[in-house]
Amino acid sequence: MAFKSTLEINNGIARITLSGELDAPATPQFRAQVEQAAESKIKRLVLIMNDLSYMSSAGLRELVFAGQKMGPLVDIYLIGVQEPVLETIKMTGVEQSVILMDEYDAAVVENL
Repeated sequence: MAFKSTLEINNGIARITLSGELDAPATPQFRAQVEQAAESKIKRLVLIMNDLSYMSSAGLRELVFAGQKMGPLVDIYLIGVQEPVLETIKMTGVEQSVILMDEYDAAVVENL
């Protein structure tokens, strides 16, 4: 399944919706959206991952890059991560630096 992502920035929150497979050929698109979000001085980065079926090591590196690019003051939420992708994230310990949620909860995420 081809990778697709969309970026929305609203009220200090960047939401990137990811679908398909985040592999090496897809990473430039994701990186560009992360950089655009970082330039907007956001407070939260929300990655909607319900439809992301696969993440390669290159995709995982981009997730780590997102954390580095945002810095320690920006919370990163991973929403609806499917089990195969979650396993990859957990094997590397990345889940320690993000907030995992099954569903988007505006009361939690948007409470700036």
